Amino acid sequence: MNIAKNMEAVFIATAIIAGATSLATASTPAPRIFIAADNVAAQTANAVAMQVVTVTAKRLTAAEKAAL
Repeated sequence: MNIAKNMEAVFIATAIIAGATSLATASTPAPRIFIAADNVAAQTANAVAMQVVTVTAKRLTAAEKAAL
């Protein structure tokens, strides 16, 4: 498959779709967010229980890097 022949058509189709979606969403108002005091307390409690993942590994020596 020679994708280079169809690259112009792919670009034009993508530009048309992006333009249509930007026009479709341009007239919608931004949502208003109201946060109640008890909701803030619940979010703070959830933030404390966040899980953390730590990734550790040993560094390769110059000989090991050269072998790869």
